[in-house]
Amino acid sequence: MSTAKVRILLAEDHETVRAGLKLIVNSQPDMEVVGEATDGRSAIAQAEKLLPDIVLMDISMPQLNGLKATEKLKESRPEIKVLTLTRHKDDGYLQQLLRAGASGYVLKQSPPSELLHAIRAIVAGGKYLDPAVAGKVMGTYSGRQSATTSGKPQESLSDREEEVLRLIAWGHSNKEIGARLEISVKTVEVHKANCMKKLGMRSRIDIVRYALLQGWLQDT
Repeated sequence: MSTAKVRILLAEDHETVRAGLKLIVNSQPDMEVVGEATDGRSAIAQAEKLLPDIVLMDISMPQLNGLKATEKLKESRPEIKVLTLTRHKDDGYLQQLLRAGASGYVLKQSPPSELLHAIRAIVAGGKYLDPAVAGKVMGTYSGRQSATTSGKPQESLSDREEEVLRLIAWGHSNKEIGARLEISVKTVEVHKANCMKKLGMRSRIDIVRYALLQGWLQDT
């Protein structure tokens, strides 16, 4: 019995790049390209119409860039995963994309195997950061942790707190976490606040960085 293929929408304004991505994706037995878009507005419209599993979203596109398109798409269709593609290694781009709701970040100059690995990791429910930028993200968080916790022992998380933090890092909303763990949204928020206080975190980006250090986002 055949399993359903991962349905992918390509959002890329360069025809040659888009053709290459389509060839890579369609060569896999478990994936298929179901649509294409050449700008951010078209990407949102196509995604809402076709309801793909994943949108491969270029950052630099006309009319609406990939960051804004990701923000708007996640507002209307939070269940659709977004894997962003870019040539930029700047940590600032990564932080903005994670805040916008992207599930992954792959550099265009990385080998095709990296892209395919990222798609499969995201489909499995995790997040994926290209190794070329993941090290920088972890280094930033490690440095902040050292400065924050200097001179005092770090409090350990309870099993439930760690469970909540993992689910947040994997991209689940408070409502989804509450339903999954059979607790109220308010309780989820309390656990999240306690975790952030104990670990000296200031934002969701710090949670993702911590998860990377713990190895939670690798091949989940």
